Amino acid sequence: MFAELNELLNASPDRPAQGTLTLLRDTRTDGSFLVHHFLSFYLRAGCKVCFVALVQSFSHYNIIAQKLGVSLTTAKDRGQLVFLEGLKSCLDLLFGEEQHVGQTSPLQFISKEGSNLKTMYEFVRTSLMPSDSDSWKCPVLLVDDLSVLLSLGVKAVDILDFIHYCRVTVCSQLKGNIVVLLHSNDESEDEENELVVNSLCHQSNLILWAEGLATGFCKDVHGQLKIIQKGPSALRTERNLPRIYQYKIQDKNVTFFARGMSAAVL
Repeated sequence: MFAELNELLNASPDRPAQGTLTLLRDTRTDGSFLVHHFLSFYLRAGCKVCFVALVQSFSHYNIIAQKLGVSLTTAKDRGQLVFLEGLKSCLDLLFGEEQHVGQTSPLQFISKEGSNLKTMYEFVRTSLMPSDSDSWKCPVLLVDDLSVLLSLGVKAVDILDFIHYCRVTVCSQLKGNIVVLLHSNDESEDEENELVVNSLCHQSNLILWAEGLATGFCKDVHGQLKIIQKGPSALRTERNLPRIYQYKIQDKNVTFFARGMSAAVL
């Protein structure tokens, strides 16, 4: 996890928030560093994590997690991490052997007509439902990323239904958290994607929006991050105002600074 980001969010693995939906949004840049932060953060916090990874392999996430001081292999072995490797599951469904009797893939919608995500929801629910032997803190659902589902033909309304049912189960019933990454484009004509983005912006308790620089590539400033935190209605007007920082991604860390305050431009 990135200590500077924790400071900006006033967050600590010793006291993880509960019942929140966090939207990770990126435009003209790659916001995956935020996914790696929250994955390592919640594992360090002792939370039970269900990671729906639709973009990269387990080994990819594990290599980066090790740089941040967390072993995904160890977390899986001890039951703290439930990892759905979307790429492998898709290949197994399309080109692999038939499913064993009684087994249903969370990505079953790929091989059937329609785009119902009920099997994925059931996977999340059963993965995070506590058992008598569990000693983990609040459960967490992490999705990287929802845009892939749209690319696979899932309708926006079905994605929003999936998030709704996950919020009811994870956030409301189990007092856990949901973190999802979603790509967006200011000039996008993809109405389905923009519908999901706008809806989740409205629902989210916290929005972290990574954007590429309007001036283009810079080796010392990789982008800017908008932080929008929503609070009680009395504070909502003030807290909805975004705080904006620029950042630079390093091998094992991300540094944040006020706009125009990078050492490279001073």
